[in-house]
Amino acid sequence: METMTATIERTPAVTTAPAAEIETTRQKATRYVWAGLRLALGWVFLWAFLDKMFGLGHETPAKNAWINGGSPTKGFLGNAVEGPFAGFYQGLAGAAWADWLFMLGLLGIGVALMLGIGIRLAAVAGGLLLILMWTAVLPPANNPFMDDHLIYAGLLAGLALVGAGNTLGLGRVWAKLPLVQRLPWLK
Repeated sequence: METMTATIERTPAVTTAPAAEIETTRQKATRYVWAGLRLALGWVFLWAFLDKMFGLGHETPAKNAWINGGSPTKGFLGNAVEGPFAGFYQGLAGAAWADWLFMLGLLGIGVALMLGIGIRLAAVAGGLLLILMWTAVLPPANNPFMDDHLIYAGLLAGLALVGAGNTLGLGRVWAKLPLVQRLPWLK
């Protein structure tokens, strides 16, 4: 009986990227949609800061601008709050520490979102700020419980979860910084 030996032919290795590394059109579009939402929400926070700081006349008249001695918290917290927490918020209205904290929050969250850096931290700080603002007007005017503050808070969580700062932002560069690598919550 004749024995047959199998010959194994060796083919050169093909260097292709694993399927997981090939980005589909849908994935790319999704990245850009999240980046666009990040920039849009960043502008919402940054605009609120600029208008309250300089009294650009949209919501804040120049005479009430922070740089002209106005209080960014006095008008809303002193007059517009309603519901079960009204007394608490009215007690904070116009306090210098509340003005500083509010304005630094608006600026920091806005800049972080616009640049695509510190998205996790911005999401937590922004989510907290938005939920506090939601509790200041309970119940909301147009719905028994839902309003734009909660939608924006949810959007911030989504931005952090998908790493939205990496597209049209400095998120990848930021993540490589030694401090951010030691403290990943700064991403």
